[in-house]
Amino acid sequence: MANQVEQTPEQDSRLRILNTLLKTPHRELSNVFPVHQPMVNDDPLFYGHLAAWYNKTGEVRDHKEIFVINLCLSNFEGHRDAGLALLREMPPYQVCRVLDFVHGKVKKIKATAARPATGQGRQRRPAQPARAARTDRSGLFRNVPNSMKTELTRYIREREADNAWFDSSVLTARKYIKRIYSLLHIEPSERAQAIIFEGNPPEDSSLAAVKELCRADTAAAQAKVIIDQKIPYRVASTVIKAMTPTVLLALIEVMSPQELINNMGSLKRRGAMDNKDLNDLIKEKLKKAKKSKKVSGLKAMEAIKASGVGEDIKEVLEDVADTQMKAKGRISRSTALLVDKSLSMSEAIEVGKQMAAMISAIMDAPFYCYSFDTMPYELTAKDSTLASWEKAFSGIKASNATHNAAPLIMMQKQKRAVEQILMITDEGENRSPTFNKALHQYAEALEIPVPSVIVLRAGNRNSWGHITKVLENQDDVDLQVYEFDGDYYSLPNLIPFLTQGSKLDLLMDIMAVPLPERKTA
Repeated sequence: MANQVEQTPEQDSRLRILNTLLKTPHRELSNVFPVHQPMVNDDPLFYGHLAAWYNKTGEVRDHKEIFVINLCLSNFEGHRDAGLALLREMPPYQVCRVLDFVHGKVKKIKATAARPATGQGRQRRPAQPARAARTDRSGLFRNVPNSMKTELTRYIREREADNAWFDSSVLTARKYIKRIYSLLHIEPSERAQAIIFEGNPPEDSSLAAVKELCRADTAAAQAKVIIDQKIPYRVASTVIKAMTPTVLLALIEVMSPQELINNMGSLKRRGAMDNKDLNDLIKEKLKKAKKSKKVSGLKAMEAIKASGVGEDIKEVLEDVADTQMKAKGRISRSTALLVDKSLSMSEAIEVGKQMAAMISAIMDAPFYCYSFDTMPYELTAKDSTLASWEKAFSGIKASNATHNAAPLIMMQKQKRAVEQILMITDEGENRSPTFNKALHQYAEALEIPVPSVIVLRAGNRNSWGHITKVLENQDDVDLQVYEFDGDYYSLPNLIPFLTQGSKLDLLMDIMAVPLPERKTA
């Protein structure tokens, strides 16, 4: 028993960092960095493999950047080469964020005067208090290591050597590339000097093509420039006032699958879905998104809701989301999803819809879904699409008190044995029996091992810990706790935890991922 008590904190320290994957504030690296530090210092061997594993499976960019920063600054054998290898594969804007955090960044915020409320009704703007001038400092304020300078010089030279690659990078990330040159004092090539610092791109460059695009006076001429130079949508949309079907056709042709998904709403507003040829092209391009490793399944799901597309494109997007979710891994353990619908748990219900769609798409074992307040509601969907699960949840509204044991009691009566339970809840508990007692009664009645429990905290923070504090002291309960902080795009990060049999299985899976190797030149 003494040994068990001693091992628990060690296990928690390894998994603590994984909990933050669901609550990371985007673009706030200063909030993420302290979370990583204990692991870097206490278990550097595991941390290196965790970085490699997360680079393959994770979707939160902030964590990927902090992993690279810590590895590049580490003195542990293998860390720097692994960090530099990961850095080399990053797009310019992420490289710049890594550099700025290591180097440190000072931002001056101007003072603003108080402003009274204006307007009426929906157009009313609330009053704004006065804001004093201040200086924000972020980052480590350290010298950039020579190894990082060397690697990023190679990074820049690699792009300079490929005109098309360089031009494409500058089109979408000019200010970031310019900062890499300036911050590291990298001498630009003659061509890079003309493009980045003099604003005088060669006639054969994509940058010159943007000026040509501005001058083009017909849709056909605009489309030719877009196709020939692969002008991205977000660049073209800022210089072309009238998006004709001909121009939209060219833009859709050069879009990557993820770009297409990201701009679905904008394309709809510009009338692309009202044109049969454009609509057919969009569907054809989306089908390719199923095989792309750079496409987010959840973003495809969100695009369905946000864009308001027609049924035909909706079906293709659902297929994309389904395929991408399946690529995250398969769940071989029977699973129950329990969604708290008590008063003030609207957030848990929304998260529940997303998780039900994701989990059901990758199940190779029985899957059961229940929502509950003081009584359970079994929910079923005809398929794994988000639309089907939204329909299944259509009658579920946040109300009443909480009885966390209710779905377990129902599962016991139904004789539905599961190996793991994912519960989305604020952990409020005001009915008897308690979840812990019902969990053990359920396992005993069905003559099965106690299911592992994953608690995804949402809603009222004041209740967090009521259930998990009891469960974490149970030797026979494999417990994992994660916190949802409003970022729906982070939810797929839960999938790897559901595909594993236990904490130990997950940790061993992480350790099996080899460290990335640095390029020799």
